[in-house]
Amino acid sequence: MKTLFAARRTAASLVVALAALGAGAPGATALPHTTGDSASHQTRTPSRDPRAIPFTEATVERRPDGAYTVSWRAPGAGAVTVYADDRPVAHGAAEQTVTVRDLPAADRQWFRLVPDEGAPLTLADRSLHLEGAPNFRDLGGYRTTDGRWVRMGVLYRSDDLSRLTDADRAKLRRLGLRTDYDLRNSEERGKAPDRVPDGVRYAVADVAGEGIPTPTSPEDSVRLMLEGGHGMVALPSARAAYAEVFRAAADPGNHGMLFHCSAGKDRTGWAAAALLTALGVDRATVTRDYLATNTYRAAEVQAAYDRATPEVAAILRPALEARPEYLDASFAEVAERYGSFDAYLRTGLGLADGTRDALRQGLLTG
Repeated sequence: MKTLFAARRTAASLVVALAALGAGAPGATALPHTTGDSASHQTRTPSRDPRAIPFTEATVERRPDGAYTVSWRAPGAGAVTVYADDRPVAHGAAEQTVTVRDLPAADRQWFRLVPDEGAPLTLADRSLHLEGAPNFRDLGGYRTTDGRWVRMGVLYRSDDLSRLTDADRAKLRRLGLRTDYDLRNSEERGKAPDRVPDGVRYAVADVAGEGIPTPTSPEDSVRLMLEGGHGMVALPSARAAYAEVFRAAADPGNHGMLFHCSAGKDRTGWAAAALLTALGVDRATVTRDYLATNTYRAAEVQAAYDRATPEVAAILRPALEARPEYLDASFAEVAERYGSFDAYLRTGLGLADGTRDALRQGLLTG
């Protein structure tokens, strides 16, 4: 079955032919803003395990002005102190949103959220803010259903790397990128070779093989994208490629590891969704991570529409967007073909129990 794994490439041709700890500033200030009702009036729920991470939600986002928005919810804590480079830069209640300003420039700013009860959590903005790869982002920073967190600075997902600037490559070198798994086919790799830093191990895990169907209508684009979603699970080439990525991710020697395709949406999207699911992240969160491509690539996609005629833009739209139904098609194929996600890992990808255990051990904290 030939599918639209390469829909973005087809669409584009229609239009045109790891973690480093950030430095905190001695004079940094935090401007707290309460989320919803004042967190100080919440009922405190004691943490049962002092080693457990009490945070049920936590995010870091770098703003256009260089400040950082740090949000959290920690029902098992009474107060939380935020550190950058071992310096306290903010303090808040169990549920809070704060803005941290005036930190010095850093390749990546890390924040350590320390509750007064329970274990701390270390986070950064998920995006690496690369000029040449807007969809280059961290796979970590998500909570699992059993209360652990996917570590950040270990696994990354991305779009095309052929346009990385010299500054992008220097940043990735400083951040410790070690391994690059290219999920594209030989035609894509030949036309747009990766520009990763010297010394990064490059590996090919071709998901779809050759063959690029061309949609003839918006409805045809949707059909091909749905077929592609099923093919991510069904195609032998896809099973072999994803099995290789999973085994590599389970080996600490490959961390920080990157996997990518052209848009970082479909082939990369299923790799990310499958890894997060295997780690115990809930389906709704997995879907949000998948759909985030629409935000990170918004400017690039809009530029493609602007260059196209209205008729071509209508055909492009289903191929260039991440839609829930495309990811649902892959999960539906898992259920129909294997009965459960665990069976997909074991039978479809051929992963031994030891590999799956190593994934969780190396990629989860808490």
